[in-house]
Amino acid sequence: MALIVRGYVEMLIQKYPFWNRTLGADHFFVTCHDVGVRATENVTFLVKNSIRVVCSPSYNVGFIPHKDVALPQILQPFALPRGGDDIENRTILGFWAGHRNSRIRVVLARLWENDTVLSISNNRISRATGQLVYQKQFYRSKFCVCPGGSQVNSARIADSIHYACVPVILSDYYDLPFSDILDWRKFSIILREEDVGNLKTVLQEVTDEQYKALHCNLRRVQRHFEWHTPPIKYDAFHMVMYELWLRHHTVKYR
Repeated sequence: MALIVRGYVEMLIQKYPFWNRTLGADHFFVTCHDVGVRATENVTFLVKNSIRVVCSPSYNVGFIPHKDVALPQILQPFALPRGGDDIENRTILGFWAGHRNSRIRVVLARLWENDTVLSISNNRISRATGQLVYQKQFYRSKFCVCPGGSQVNSARIADSIHYACVPVILSDYYDLPFSDILDWRKFSIILREEDVGNLKTVLQEVTDEQYKALHCNLRRVQRHFEWHTPPIKYDAFHMVMYELWLRHHTVKYR
């Protein structure tokens, strides 16, 4: 992969004048997961100069926040419809179920998997338990914990937003999607990994009025985390295009 990408970029440089006028600074490329890091490792100036549109990026893989764009991981079609004005049905304080493939997930499971208030499971919910049990748990939960995973995060944040379960971002060095446009603190809870031991206390201290405001704002941003063909106004496609437009104006031509 690394050889193919290097050969392709070298072809662009030789064949077209557009790259050379800014050394690629007014170009962008899209990549997801750690495969993108490995595929571009032989083209140092591509990562340094061009805008990377990256799924769930963390700073430890060369992501540059003021230059690159965080692309939300969204797995569509969603299994169930959008969550709506359903606060009264959300009787579970906090929910997470997944693989322990990072340090923070191991700690999260060890501390809270036997708690009677939080619904924390160190394994994905088996399909044998019933149809769409995992997705339905989002509907029943007030907060959905989104811990960092191995290399990249999962689609859990976008799922939480879709099902109107207020996301709890539990990850260090993670650039949230569309953070140039959206104020995440108005529709999510953002914690450092060292706060995992206080998770239940933090969530219990959120007042009813504060939760209603978070939930209301969450419903307002749901449309920004959906892809449509063709794109529709304010959807994920247009959000990414706007992020690129903002960065285009930081490129200086000489």
